[in-house]
Amino acid sequence: MAHMFCFGLGYSAGRLARRLVKQGWRVSGTARTEEKRASLAEEGFEGHIFDGTKPIEGFAQMAGEISHILLSAPPGPEGDPVYACHAADIAAMAPQLKWAGYLSTTGVYGDRQGGWVDETSELVPATERGRRRVAAEAAWQGLQATAGLPLHIFRLAGIYGPGSNQLVSLLKGKSRRVVKPGQVFSRIHVDDIASILEASIARPNPGGVYNVCDDEAAPPQDVVAYAAELLGRPAPPEITFEEAEMSPMGRSFYAESKRVANQRIKQELGVELAYPTYREGLAALLETVPK
Repeated sequence: MAHMFCFGLGYSAGRLARRLVKQGWRVSGTARTEEKRASLAEEGFEGHIFDGTKPIEGFAQMAGEISHILLSAPPGPEGDPVYACHAADIAAMAPQLKWAGYLSTTGVYGDRQGGWVDETSELVPATERGRRRVAAEAAWQGLQATAGLPLHIFRLAGIYGPGSNQLVSLLKGKSRRVVKPGQVFSRIHVDDIASILEASIARPNPGGVYNVCDDEAAPPQDVVAYAAELLGRPAPPEITFEEAEMSPMGRSFYAESKRVANQRIKQELGVELAYPTYREGLAALLETVPK
């Protein structure tokens, strides 16, 4: 039986995991709390506690049963927690693994003032989060080079989907239309992430790097306005970036503007996006929110 182990069985990894379980896979993964681990068990996943400070109890003994690994835990100030705690274990497993995936971010490309990037573009992150991702990618690529880890890197754009989208934010009164001239973001629906990962698992290409985004980078205020239109509500008033009160985290998202090319997922993996722009994605999500 194929056995996927997910380090960080959260929103994106969970979407893939549910598909795999339906196909007869065994899926294990990590959670940071006992409460979350219990909720994973209720869905049919084998949950393990991992907070990034110490290795998973019993992981080395389980390693021989794992065929696929998804690395979805974000790096912190001290680096990638999975690499720090389990690099040696994963290196030892490498010969038996059929596939390993690392979920990174398009933030590794930094700010291009609205210009295009593809998977061959130089990595020049503009934020601390982006710099951590570049370092984490390099660490796992090092393990690929030294141990033969069948690594695939997926650089994810802004993720949205059920329970986490502008429709929900509007209904909660949390959406704002912050305008910064020339600012565009790329996005990806969580179900399209799962489809892309499935396609890669079916067509392994160790060393492959893939941008995971839809077809249209768009100004954030346009997305909010479209969500309001779908809900039949007036759009929030526009606020200039300079006037907007934002947390340092929120402001950091506006430090980068770029358009991300996604031809490789289509040409190499044969992926056809279910939600090629935010319009299709939000329209499909309309039925998941209270009217």
